[in-house]
Amino acid sequence: MLSFESDYVEGAHELILKRLTETNLEQLSGYGTDPYCAQAKEKIREACECPHADIYFLAGGTQTNQTVIDGMLASYEGVIAAETGHVSVHEAGAIEYTGHKVITLPQHEGKIRADELEFCLRTFWEDESHEHMVFPGMVYISHPTEYGTLYTRAELEHLSAICEAHQIPLYLDGARLGYGLMSRQTDVTLPLIADCCDAFYIGGTKVGALCGEAVVFPRRHAPKHFLTTIKQHGALLAKGRLLGIQFDTLFTDGLYLKLSHHAIEMAELLKKGLQECGCTFYLASPTNQQFITLPDEMLDRLRKHVVCSFWEKPDDDHTVIRLATSWATKEADVLQFLKILKELIRC
Repeated sequence: MLSFESDYVEGAHELILKRLTETNLEQLSGYGTDPYCAQAKEKIREACECPHADIYFLAGGTQTNQTVIDGMLASYEGVIAAETGHVSVHEAGAIEYTGHKVITLPQHEGKIRADELEFCLRTFWEDESHEHMVFPGMVYISHPTEYGTLYTRAELEHLSAICEAHQIPLYLDGARLGYGLMSRQTDVTLPLIADCCDAFYIGGTKVGALCGEAVVFPRRHAPKHFLTTIKQHGALLAKGRLLGIQFDTLFTDGLYLKLSHHAIEMAELLKKGLQECGCTFYLASPTNQQFITLPDEMLDRLRKHVVCSFWEKPDDDHTVIRLATSWATKEADVLQFLKILKELIRC
C-alpha cells in the first residue's frame, strides 16, 4: 500500500536517528537544561534573527497549543481562531478543557481576514455588557492552515497591526511551518514571522523529527514561569535532550528547510500529475497538502492501493480527500500513485 495519509506517517530523518544513537549514553541533565537544547536554541534564534528570543521545546502540537494559549490568557479570556482552525476542530476541546473559550471567525480557505478580526474586536469593546462576556485575549492562526493555504506578508502584517492596536498577542501554529516557508508561492520568511507574531512554534513532528515542537517568544516575553506551566500540562520531557538533539540536527546545515523543500517538490510533482488526470481540486494549495474531489466509487477502488485522508462530503456521491507529501516521500511513490489513478480513471 502507498500512503499519502499525512506528513507524520514516517519515523525520523536518518541524521536525527544517527545523532540520537551517537549521544545515547551521554549523561546529561534533564528538562531541557542540556547543552544540545542550548545549541538548538541558539541556532533557532539565528534563523529567526531574534538573538534574545525565549525558546522552549515541547513534546507535541496539541500540548503546545494548549500550553501556550493557557499560559498567555487570563482566566476570563478566550482565543480567536478560524472556525476550521486546529484548536477549533481537531484538538478534542483541549483549549476549552483549560477553561478558555475558542471564539471562532469565518474561514476563507482556512484563513481569517483582518477586517473580520477588527470587526470582532471592535464589536466586543463597544458592547456595554462586555464585562459579562468572554474577553478576546489573543488571536490564533496556523501557517500553513489546515487547508494547506498560506498567509501573505501583507496579511500577516495587517493581522499583527490589529493585534498590536488592541494589545492582544498574535500566536502562530507552525506545525507544518517548514512546508510553508519552502512553498514556491510564499513571500513569508521566518524572520518576518518572528517580527509579526508574539509567539509561534516551529513544528518538528511533521517535518522530519520523531516528535517535538519549538516554541518561540521572539521578544523575550514568555509568560512568567512558563516552564512550570509546561510541566503542569504534561508537556515537559524529563529527557529534554531528545528534543534538543533533534532540533539541533534540524537546524544544522539547513536540514529543516532542505527536508521541507523536498516535500514541496514532491507535492508539485503530485499536483502536476493530478492536473493531467483531470482531477477536480477542492482548492488551490501551494504546500504539501493537496485536496481533490473524487466519485465515491472511484475512491473505494483507490483505497485498495493507497491510504489517504477523508476531508469532507460535498454531496452524497463524492468525497474530498487529502493527499499529503512529506520530507520522506519518494518520487517513485508519487509516480506509482499517479499510474494507479490513471488506470482507475480509464476503467
